[in-house]
Amino acid sequence: MTSALPNGLTDCLLWSEELGMGYHPRPPMDYSGPYFEKYQALDATPMGAALTAARVAMVKRHYAGGVVDVGIGGGRFVLDADGWGYDVNAEAVTWLKSGDRFFDIYAHGTEAISCWDSLEHIPEPEKLLGQVGEWVFVSMPIYYGLSDCLTSKHYKPGEHLWYWTQSGLIAWFARQGFGCVEINKRESELGRDGITSFAFRRYR
Repeated sequence: MTSALPNGLTDCLLWSEELGMGYHPRPPMDYSGPYFEKYQALDATPMGAALTAARVAMVKRHYAGGVVDVGIGGGRFVLDADGWGYDVNAEAVTWLKSGDRFFDIYAHGTEAISCWDSLEHIPEPEKLLGQVGEWVFVSMPIYYGLSDCLTSKHYKPGEHLWYWTQSGLIAWFARQGFGCVEINKRESELGRDGITSFAFRRYR
């Protein structure tokens, strides 16, 4: 995509007011190294426990089966939800495989996935959703518009590739065949400023 951009627009946020979403074409960050170790430490904190409990409860309100967590952080949700995971970090993949919990979502479709702080990191998220039969559970930063996005602490080019308003995210999911059935601010209430959680269900 970057090669098709006009000169001068290859390293900046591209924002569509009409679609309520933006994209930053900076190459994705490197997820190797101590990334998994960092999030394992965060998972072990009281905040990590509270966030995981909120996420597990949200999934259980809608779906009783196993969930594939895409971008597992430190892995606590995978264990507490008794599910599986997919990640690009080598240490996270090794950890998942050691517990027989690795699931290659791109090789095998599944009924439900969770993307806790990960969907906005994925270069082609529509390909991920194409592998999902029924449910997608998401938490991510949500913006009021372009200026809010540019001044947000969550504006992280190279780490966050995609940026959405609430209506923009719901519309984007609708274009992928999913309807929104829950929105909550529980993670913000727990102290994560600007984070909103969603449950989406496939309707076509």
